[in-house]
Amino acid sequence: MPKIPIKGIIVSNDEKWIYDWYEIESVCPKDVEDIIGTANNEKLEVEINSGGGDIFAGSDIYAALKLYKGEVEITVTALAASAASVIAMGGKCRMVPTALMMVHNVSLYGYSGDYHDMDKASEMLKTANQSIANAYISKTGMSSEDALSMMDKETWLTAQQAKEKGLIDEVLFMNNEPNYSFSNSINPMLSKEKIEFAKNEKQKTQLKAQENQQEQLRNQLLEELDLI
Repeated sequence: MPKIPIKGIIVSNDEKWIYDWYEIESVCPKDVEDIIGTANNEKLEVEINSGGGDIFAGSDIYAALKLYKGEVEITVTALAASAASVIAMGGKCRMVPTALMMVHNVSLYGYSGDYHDMDKASEMLKTANQSIANAYISKTGMSSEDALSMMDKETWLTAQQAKEKGLIDEVLFMNNEPNYSFSNSINPMLSKEKIEFAKNEKQKTQLKAQENQQEQLRNQLLEELDLI
């Protein structure tokens, strides 16, 4: 049975290699699409333990799961926060009793400009909130006002609370009353500085490899000409 791990930070396809370079656990839409491409409409098992990340990448993964013609069973094993909570809406969803779900407003980082730009950014974020809220509305049937209010308050939910709201379909292992223990930290996205550093280091490595290759070709040519 194909298994899709949604673990660590949710990132774009273009930036996945950077997180791999830093050895930071992450997932991108292509990771999911590659597994789906070999699934042959078999039942998909999706496991989520993620603090979220890039909301557009999260939406892309959500869409891939919703468009899949086979059955999609999602299990939140620890945390489905932010963009990961959107992905959790992509199929029949279960949570272990010690897991948490968190929904909040879309946020923007690395943005600059004058007050006109800030006004535009604010409107863009409000529009993005309405778009993302549709995942919760589609899953639960709740009103748009309720979904946006839940996001605006940055709502943390236990498995039972998520089930009561209709965000999940089942709470696993409920024979005994669980004890909840958690940290409210969320996996941070890499800063622009770290991303640029990784890109520069990769470019240096590529240039060094090209120089070495050119030097080897030069030496080979000189050997053939008996000049060294």
